[in-house]
This record gives sequence, C-alpha cells and structure tokens, in this order.
Amino acid sequence: MDEKKQHFVLVHGSCHGAWCWFNLAPLLRKAGHEVSVFDLKASGIHPAMPDQVVSVADYSQPLLDLLDSIAADERVVLVGHSFGGFSIALAADKFPAKVSVADYTLATTLVRAAPFYRDDLSKQDFVSEANYGRTKRVYVVCKDDEAIKESFQRWMIEMSPVDEVVEIEGADHMVMLSKPLQLCSHLLNIAQSYD
Repeated sequence: MDEKKQHFVLVHGSCHGAWCWFNLAPLLRKAGHEVSVFDLKASGIHPAMPDQVVSVADYSQPLLDLLDSIAADERVVLVGHSFGGFSIALAADKFPAKVSVADYTLATTLVRAAPFYRDDLSKQDFVSEANYGRTKRVYVVCKDDEAIKESFQRWMIEMSPVDEVVEIEGADHMVMLSKPLQLCSHLLNIAQSYD
C-alpha cells in the first residue's frame, strides 16, 4: 500500500529561521511529502523587529496564518524545534482538527517559561486541555545535546507528558543539522503512525 502524502510544517526555535531546516526539508520532499518552512515574526528574514513582538501568539502569527489558510479537511504534522515548541503548542490549541501529530524535536515545552514573553506564558489559559490536550504529541530526545541536557529533557517530558518518546543517538541541540537522516526517518514513521 502506498504511504499517504503528509504535510510537514517545520517551526524553528528562537534566534533561528526557516534556513535551519535546509537539510531536513529536501529529505521530506524527496520522500514525496509537502513541506512548509517560514520565518516566525522578527526571525530570519521576517521584517518585524524583536521589540515589536509582544506575545507568543504575536511571534507565532506566521504559523497561525499558515494553518488558517489550509483546507479545513487537511491535517499537518507540526514539528517544533526548541522554543518552537511554544509556537506549535499554541497552533495545536487553536487548530486541533488540522493537526495529526505535534512533534517536539527537542522542543521547549510548556513547563519552562523562557525570559521572552514570561507574562504571556505564565497565563493558565495559554493552551487548553480541550484542544491542545487532545493533540497527539511526540518528543524527540537528542542524546548528545549540550544546550538542554538529557536529564532536563526527560524532566520536561515528565512534566508535560507525550504519547511517544523517540531518541536519536549522537544528536546535538540542532538535530536537523547534526542528524537530518535519522530525524527524517523518525518523522516519517511518526507521521505514518499518527495519521
């Protein structure tokens, strides 16, 4: 049986842009899937200045606009790297019917408030159990990450449980650059499992 074509939406972390997916996006496309990459507000080549971004929702607006623009019956695989985890959590909460699975590729999940938007993230209604809570979630543990140690990754998973945990040996914080083939393989398996 043919594998269903998926739509992967790759969401970068802070201080990055769409460019950070340059190794992974072509691999997913070569496997026959649609891939969307873009710059979040005030990131990459997005024209906004950082001091113009006032909330996680504001920062995430390009992602929210993308999901709003896709057909009501289309479902995507959200892949968030590091701080991009906040953006995909917000997107999954706002568009739960359009998300087949949210993959937290070393994502900073909702258990750790970053210095950016701390007031915004401390709100109890940042995401809801009714929407975000029903989204299938997978976390990719990067075993050789020096920025977010494995023990802290495990703590984040414990504090914000997911449906599945995948590990990539030898992957550093920028897994899409250090282990793109392994990450691609895992993402393809995850997308097929949660369709």
